[in-house]
Amino acid sequence: MKFRVPFFGMLSDRTPMSGLLEHYGQIEKGMGLIHESMECYITGGACREFYSLQQEVDEAEYHADKIKRNIRNHLPHGLFMPVDKTLFINYTRSQDNILDSGQEALNWLGMHRLAIEESMQKLLLDYLYEVAKTIELLKEALEATIDLVQGTVTVNRQQTKEHFRGIRAQQRDVFRMKQNLMAELYNLDRDFKEVYQLMKFVDCLFDMSHNAENCSDMLRAMIVR
Repeated sequence: MKFRVPFFGMLSDRTPMSGLLEHYGQIEKGMGLIHESMECYITGGACREFYSLQQEVDEAEYHADKIKRNIRNHLPHGLFMPVDKTLFINYTRSQDNILDSGQEALNWLGMHRLAIEESMQKLLLDYLYEVAKTIELLKEALEATIDLVQGTVTVNRQQTKEHFRGIRAQQRDVFRMKQNLMAELYNLDRDFKEVYQLMKFVDCLFDMSHNAENCSDMLRAMIVR
């Protein structure tokens, strides 16, 4: 069933939710850099190149933090917002945590230079691809939610909910991949500190996907009648 929500459109020409897309842009940029950094690292790219990419991720995270603070510092002082203010603030934290976890993942990967077996390279890249997919799905869910709560276009609540379901299903796939990957890492014949380093890297990437799912859950709460 399609309907309009004109009341929210009367509150402001541009609600604070619009800033969430700008913030997401830094996450999108950071995710691309993380993928490039990982390919460089595990395929034997020069350490200088890896650390240069790592610094770019740090810069993206820094800009994301600035955007988050700006959004929070310019919340409406009046009675009404399109969504609950506490829920909105919690959402900004969870969305910001996505890139924080990616930054931590690269910190673990760069802590000590490791040679990655070819069989493990594919598993890690496939895993990163699935993590990135969860984050990509969040963008569609965020855009649909903003349109819905602002009432700027004719919207379909059911289709918006489908975005949330897609993220939950994708997160389940990431969880299963993580469990299998952890088992493979645990059985590697190498120093424990190296295995632990890779496990922490995998765990931080999982946190990126998990935070994206948390964001989806909060977006779902925002459109509850």
